Amino acid sequence: MLPAGAGPSERTGPRGAFCPNTRPRRYRRRVTSRPGGSDTSASTAEPQQPLVCARCGTRSEGPQPTWTCSVENGTRHYFCDACARENLRAIEGRLDSDWW
Repeated sequence: MLPAGAGPSERTGPRGAFCPNTRPRRYRRRVTSRPGGSDTSASTAEPQQPLVCARCGTRSEGPQPTWTCSVENGTRHYFCDACARENLRAIEGRLDSDWW
């Protein structure tokens, strides 16, 4: 049996450490999409331009799930699945496409 006052109180944590704040911690804010961002249907109203592979020049009528998008110096470069597969290590190493 514990002596009087030896157990955890309202101001101590589970191991007896002093906890001045009794409200729960919040680590991060919830992330939401901006209005008019790429997740909304408003962006689909724009006409889709055909994608062109930045390496071999292959064309695609719309976004393909197997293509890779790379942002280099603030511009987007799209790579077809064949070029992305050939240069997978360079892509994962975040090398610019000039080094491939």
